[in-house]
Amino acid sequence: MEFPQQQKPAGDGKIIYPPGVKDITDKISNDEVVKRLKMVVKTYMDMDQDSEEEKQQYLGLALHLASEFFLRNPNKDVRLLVACCLADIFRIYAPEAPYTSHDKLKDIFLFITRQLKGLEDTKSPQFNRYFYLLENLAWVKSYNICFELEDCNEIFIQLFKTLFSVINNSHNQKVQMHMMDLMSSIIMEGDGVTQELLDTILINLIPAHKNLNKQAYDLAKTLLKRTVQTIETCIANFFNQVLVMGKSSVSDLSEHVFDLIQELFAIDPMLLTSVMPQLEFKLKSNDGEERLAVVRLLAKLFGAKDSELASQNRPLWQCFLGRFNDIHVPVRLECVKFASHCLMNHPDLARDLTEYLKVRSHDPEEAIRHDVIVTIINAGKKDLNLVNDQLLGFVRERTLDKRWRVRKEAMMGLAQLFKKYCLHHEAGKESALKISWIKDKLLHIYYQNSIDDKLLVEKIFAQYMVPHSLDTEEKMKCLYYLYACLDTNAVKALNEMWKCQNMLRGLVKELLDLHKLPVSEANNTAMFGKLMSIAKNLPDAGKVQDFMKKFNQVLGEDEKLRIQLEMLISPTCSCKQAEICVREITRKLTFPKQPSNPFLEMVKFLLERIAPVHIDSEAICALVKLLNKSIEGTADDDEEGVTPDTAIRSGLELLKVLSFTHPTAFHSAETYESLLQCLKMEDDKVAEAAIQIFRNTGQKIETELQQIRSTLIPILHQKAKRGTPHQAKQAVHCIHAIFNNKEVQLAQIFEPLSRSLNADVPEQLITPLVSLGHISMLAPDQFASPMKSIVANFIVKDLLMNDRSVGNKNGKLWTGDEEVSPEVLAKVQAIKLLVRWLLGMKNNQSKSANSTLRLLSAMLVSEGDLTEQKKISKSDMSRLRLAAGGAIMKLAQEPCYHDIITPEQFQLCGLVINDECYQVRQIFAQKLHLALVKLLLPLEYLAVFALCAKDPVKERRAHARQCLLKNISVRREYIKQNPLAQEKLVSLLPEYVVPFMIHLLAHDPDFTKPQEYEQLKDIKECLWFMLEVLMTKNENNSHAFLRKMVENIKQTKDAQCPDDAKANEKLYVVCDVALFVIANKSTACHLDSPKDPVLPSKFFLVQDKQDFKNDKEYLTTEMRQMLLTGKPKPAPVLGAVNKPLTVPGRRIFIKTTTASDTASNTSTNSSPLSSSTINKNSNSNAATESAESRTQENNENPVIKNDEAKKEEASQNVTPDAGTEALPVKRRGRPPKTAAAAPVVAEKEGAAAPGGGAGRGRKRGADPNSNPSAESINIKMSKQQQQNDEGTKRQIDLQR
Repeated sequence: MEFPQQQKPAGDGKIIYPPGVKDITDKISNDEVVKRLKMVVKTYMDMDQDSEEEKQQYLGLALHLASEFFLRNPNKDVRLLVACCLADIFRIYAPEAPYTSHDKLKDIFLFITRQLKGLEDTKSPQFNRYFYLLENLAWVKSYNICFELEDCNEIFIQLFKTLFSVINNSHNQKVQMHMMDLMSSIIMEGDGVTQELLDTILINLIPAHKNLNKQAYDLAKTLLKRTVQTIETCIANFFNQVLVMGKSSVSDLSEHVFDLIQELFAIDPMLLTSVMPQLEFKLKSNDGEERLAVVRLLAKLFGAKDSELASQNRPLWQCFLGRFNDIHVPVRLECVKFASHCLMNHPDLARDLTEYLKVRSHDPEEAIRHDVIVTIINAGKKDLNLVNDQLLGFVRERTLDKRWRVRKEAMMGLAQLFKKYCLHHEAGKESALKISWIKDKLLHIYYQNSIDDKLLVEKIFAQYMVPHSLDTEEKMKCLYYLYACLDTNAVKALNEMWKCQNMLRGLVKELLDLHKLPVSEANNTAMFGKLMSIAKNLPDAGKVQDFMKKFNQVLGEDEKLRIQLEMLISPTCSCKQAEICVREITRKLTFPKQPSNPFLEMVKFLLERIAPVHIDSEAICALVKLLNKSIEGTADDDEEGVTPDTAIRSGLELLKVLSFTHPTAFHSAETYESLLQCLKMEDDKVAEAAIQIFRNTGQKIETELQQIRSTLIPILHQKAKRGTPHQAKQAVHCIHAIFNNKEVQLAQIFEPLSRSLNADVPEQLITPLVSLGHISMLAPDQFASPMKSIVANFIVKDLLMNDRSVGNKNGKLWTGDEEVSPEVLAKVQAIKLLVRWLLGMKNNQSKSANSTLRLLSAMLVSEGDLTEQKKISKSDMSRLRLAAGGAIMKLAQEPCYHDIITPEQFQLCGLVINDECYQVRQIFAQKLHLALVKLLLPLEYLAVFALCAKDPVKERRAHARQCLLKNISVRREYIKQNPLAQEKLVSLLPEYVVPFMIHLLAHDPDFTKPQEYEQLKDIKECLWFMLEVLMTKNENNSHAFLRKMVENIKQTKDAQCPDDAKANEKLYVVCDVALFVIANKSTACHLDSPKDPVLPSKFFLVQDKQDFKNDKEYLTTEMRQMLLTGKPKPAPVLGAVNKPLTVPGRRIFIKTTTASDTASNTSTNSSPLSSSTINKNSNSNAATESAESRTQENNENPVIKNDEAKKEEASQNVTPDAGTEALPVKRRGRPPKTAAAAPVVAEKEGAAAPGGGAGRGRKRGADPNSNPSAESINIKMSKQQQQNDEGTKRQIDLQR
């Protein structure tokens, strides 16, 4: 570059040097130049602005130092000294510089800037001069002179780049301060900051640069903080152009805008005052990736620890929350991840986040639901107060998620919270109380069908709820008080868990026993069966079967492994031994070269399930000690949140459960001594549990613990004679189980009890009846004969056939146990005694079973009032009906008695499931289900569930459907797992329930008119209730098999009454309805049946004529149309006009009540409604159907409105008078769809109106609607007639 002519000083233009300094020219050496320049530097350093004479004197020298010789000198020392001189010259001559040329000034400042690079090396000998240069420039603000230059920006950019590049961690505070002063003065005193200059600052904030030079980042950060007021406008302009206008070319940093915004916000939110609204605009971008970038940025800004952005900028916060519902999955995911930091750093925003997290907890994307849980749990683990009950509720819901990964995260998260706050009490009792529900919820998950869920619950229980790593006393204390605090369902789940683990231990033991036998085909088959049974209890059924085969092979080859496994499942294995065994077995199966070993994982799952990690003899002793402390009142019961009584009762229940799964762990005198103390306690439940523990564990008492035996026997005798019924039962069973001379012991109880029976004192009868019944069942050879005379002379004649007391006429169909009369309780026990006596004999040689079945049938026919003296109350009759139905069902479980149960008796038993009393239906259905699911009852009893389609209560219908699903599933699985079951398909295959169902429905007392639509609709609903479950899958062409079966039934006669034409017609009509349902629900039913069905000869007889063919259609075309659509085929308009009109209102058919009639309901709470009104209300009725039916149906005299009654009543134009009562229609089950809802009166039973007597015949579940009394009808009849007339007019108008 050509430099302009320098200014000449006044005078002759000769350069004056300081004293002692010779001319500095290019003729001398560099060393000499340096030497002379040092003296010049010293001179300028000593000068100040007031030295006017010296300033003028050395002006020429100042101009000379700016010559090209110095500015372009190759010697570094020369350049440094010249730069120091020039800096002093700017200081001395300030505010006017001696250099007037803009180009010269630019060259000088660029030269000085280049020299500042020397600041980088703090260990350089010249560093002090470089520091002096920086200090001088900063103090004087020399660079401000450049504002006058047109291209000053180039100088500033170079300066900023130089300073940011040279700063490092070896610089002290002064260096940084001077750099800051130098740069901040340029920003604050200039007209503005150009984009290029701004870039030199902002580039240091980008993560990549930030990590390279932390000091440059700190310098930029401090600079921005100092100049925030000035630079904010420039920053806003930059972001406006990039974010809003999309001009990414304005800066090389455009692609880093979001990183920069984050850094700037962290430095000072004021820097972004004008930028934040622009982000709101970006949040609504159509580009999903762009929205994602903005969400990531704002998540960091809102979630930062000290950020107040959410409160300062509410519109932006609300807009950001809206992205929780973004259509783009990654955006929603990012929002959910942000919520965790936000909850931890800003608890005040939890309320805003809750609603959005609720929606995302139901997100269709698995990953998002998973992260919602992680978010909430992480916040909860940091501080439970950060998450409210709603948020924890979302995690609770996700424990039932359809995806395993989500369920697992939710369950593990809750387990971690439970361990931290409930087990370790890290946040006090209040926090523990807040999440006390977790323990119950986690155990409830054990009810799920998935084996993965069950295994995880077991793992959680062993690691988080009762950590097996604790020492025995602490571990048992955890278990003791946990069990006391669990709800009923959680207790059942925990018991089931121990039962399953015990069952699996049994399977493994049986497998090991098979290994001890010689190799044979039969042994291999049995072994394979055991392996498949074990595999069902492990996850990933497909692979686990192969792994089990491999494991079995290893067991066969490795005797040491078998020994370890035998030790592990041994009843005497301690928890410590179990840990050693598991470790040894795992070590033997570990292959170091395989980092991932699924086979080993499967074996670990098996070992975790069968290893006794909690219970051994030592643990039982610890539990008993805790129980003793609770009894003595020295335990920490109240401190643990339970009362002493609760602790004792639940502690004994816990020991009772463990006595089933770990009986050998109880064999110690200390344990039995404590249990004897419990037997003497007043609490009946405690004593009962103690007896059961003795029964389960006391096999060695007689031989090894004589002292315990001598104390126990009189107590058991006393309980069997005068204890509660439950205690008596357990005492008899305990004597039978643990004593060798059981016959003598039982005789000592039997004799005095049999002599002391007195029906006049029923309160004292119940326990003796229980004891006698169980004794006769357990020792039939010894006591069957003496029992026969007791049964004939006392049980039947004296007790069951006599009503000594008058029941409480409170009008209820059910009362609590405490309100049942002692006489009825005695009768119920007498019925049970009959059954136990017969079950003990297991033969019908004396025809006692026939007599008993006739007695039970008579009780059902008489509705529980066997004597028909009307002394007994409605609620007591319900109890006796339930007992009779249950007794027939119990006898049917014994093959010799099942064979003599007649179809009529079977039908009477089945109809109990349609009883008018809700509780009778409920309890009977549960007993039926339990017996069926254990495969104790014959298949025909499964057909009884079809009648539940008529139940007026929605919950009962739902329960029945679940029972059907479970039973059918169990039977199908049993057939698969047992090859021998193929021979018994007729009694096992669920499809074979159809003939029994058809026969049962054909003999339904409600089915009186085979061509009446309402009755056929009920039949169709009952059929579909069963067929829907059976036809879920068309396995092995089962639909065609069902069709063939029904067609075959149509070619037979009803074996119950083969010569009754009407009975056979009803059977064929039900068959036609069944065929109609099957054909409408399946397209595959018309294929060929895989095999010819076998029909039960007890219910169906082959026709006498060999060429008989029943191809008659018993359903008319119109009836089929109505069954399909619920309405008849539409008639032509003219035809409709000419048909006689029907009156939409209904009238009540009145008949004087007789003893054999069913009593009417005289409630005045409801009135007859026109059909038009009913139809309008039908939808709202459905919602309250369940509650209403359960409250109204237990009235003493329930009445069911029926469309069938409408037709009869419409034809009878009878006006009731005050002395008559409405005759109820005997319709059982679900009310008509158009029935009007009655108001809810009470919870499960309602008070009935007085009047009315009970008649013969079974009543089914009552309609929740009540008919009005005769008086009520008289009062309202005229208004109803007006409604009817109006309805008639409306019909006429429509038909015109």
